[in-house]
Order: sequence, then C-alpha cells, then structure tokens
Amino acid sequence: MNVKSDWQVFEQSIQIKASATVVEHCITDRVLMHRWLNPALRCDPVGEWSTEIGSRSRFVIQIPVLQPTLNSKVVEREPGLIVWEFTGFFQGRDRWECQPVKEGTLLVNRFEFTIANPLIRWGFNTFAAAWTKEDMQAQLRRIKLVAQEQAQGFK
Repeated sequence: MNVKSDWQVFEQSIQIKASATVVEHCITDRVLMHRWLNPALRCDPVGEWSTEIGSRSRFVIQIPVLQPTLNSKVVEREPGLIVWEFTGFFQGRDRWECQPVKEGTLLVNRFEFTIANPLIRWGFNTFAAAWTKEDMQAQLRRIKLVAQEQAQGFK
C-alpha cells in the first residue's frame, strides 16, 4: 500500500500484564473481540470467521439507518501480528502487534487510512478524528482488561 500525503496514521500502544499469546487470542477470537470493540461497532464474518490471510469480514458502525460498513481482509498474519486491510468510506489498514516484554505484552495498534471523498474527509477531520483517537485509547484499555482477565484463567 502506498502511503501518500493524504493518508493519516493513528498509532497507540498499551502495556498488558498477559502473555502475547493471550493478548493475540483476545484480538482474534470474535467473542472476545466484541467485549473490547466499541459497542457501536460490529464485526461480521464473510463466510466462516477466521483471521488467516485472505479471510474477510465486515465492520459495521451501528448508526440507525446508515450503518456505514468497512469491508476488510486479513493481508498480513504471523504469530503476534494481524493486519486487516479495509475498503469502504475509509481505505487503509488496521495493524495489531503483540510485542512480548518483561512484564507481559506491549500491544501496538496502528490505524492508517485515507478518505477519498473530500467532503467526508473534511467531516471526519472536523468532527470525528479526535473522537476516533480517544476511542482507540478506550479500546486498548478494554482489551487490556479482557486480556488480563483471560490470563488469570490460565494460571
């Protein structure tokens, strides 16, 4: 994917007291995913749920009537790493990387995207960019809680 000047990148990370394997499971297990995703966001598989390369899903923003959708496909996958590439009202990638550290895992989420429609891009930048960054931080806090809860179950 070519990163151009109209691309935006939001990157955030959080330290989690759980193994990278547990954190990754929280990202790739659809039931656990829905515990930390924004409640207004739903992820529906296209076919069988999977996070293997080529697997497809739809992320639906549950706004009455509109329900904007991002179609996504897993384009990179290895232990501790998953990258969804998406198309729709946004185009870009959502990268999740679990980096083992002494006290558990450093989870890094990198959201890089562009919005082709200038009016929608203006609206996003004016009204939703700050909210999106805050929501990413909130998601990381929620996934931390879910992962640490799951890690307690493995002791």
